[in-house]
Amino acid sequence: MSDSSPFQSTDARARLRSHFDINPSDHNERWSELWDAGTFLPWDRGTPNPALTDTLSQRHDLLGDSSIADPHSGVKRRKRALVPGCGKGYDVLLLASFGYDAYGLEVSASAVKMAEEVAKEKEKDYEVRDEGVGRGAVRYIVGDFFRDEWLRELDIGANFELIYDYTFLCALPLRMRPAWALRMSQLLAPSPKSNLICLEFPTYKAPSTGGPPFGLSPEVYIEHLSHPGEEIPYDEEGKVKEDQLRKANEGGLNRVAHWQPKRTHEIGKGTDWVSIWRHR
Repeated sequence: MSDSSPFQSTDARARLRSHFDINPSDHNERWSELWDAGTFLPWDRGTPNPALTDTLSQRHDLLGDSSIADPHSGVKRRKRALVPGCGKGYDVLLLASFGYDAYGLEVSASAVKMAEEVAKEKEKDYEVRDEGVGRGAVRYIVGDFFRDEWLRELDIGANFELIYDYTFLCALPLRMRPAWALRMSQLLAPSPKSNLICLEFPTYKAPSTGGPPFGLSPEVYIEHLSHPGEEIPYDEEGKVKEDQLRKANEGGLNRVAHWQPKRTHEIGKGTDWVSIWRHR
């Protein structure tokens, strides 16, 4: 599929904003309606973002191996990777090809069904990166990121050693950002070898223009992930107010790396950023 995104269409962005011009508490239902219809999915690009591919293949210094000794049993196992809002699951397949047991979470049963169909048809297109490590498991599950039912259904524990967010935060209204940050902090395993990868998008978009996708700056990630669960002030234009003197709270994550990727989807070229976060 072409890297050109329907997100670049003014009509598509307006249609998407109109679809979500409702109470934020109804967003899950509205996303499900789009997936159920399956005819208007402007965020779907048909491939993982090459920035994630490059991060996984080139930043072993940050991410380490895709396996870890279980802290309770000491037995070596694959690291668990989570992709909330996984869509058709391309990123999940990519993570599994690097040896992670990869889990895709979607609020829509229709989206999960599509992801499972893509996995059946395309999994072999995602070549195993290390034959000695092999391919990790792939599983998709329906659930609300902010609730625990899906975790209990997975029955794999409460944490993940890698979490990837690309177009998930930008799909959430501003009022949900404190809960997003808190949930990320809770789901990321406490090990210093656990990483939250954020592909920061769309940083080119003015926050005042609304969404989804809602405009995000690197400062939004810093303020919220340093202070999970806390209300963060914004100005009248929708820009986050930075407070560099305020200390991170107990669950706050630390940004250990930040760079602009050489490769990314066309819509984010020159404006996307990659950030890596860990528990302090």
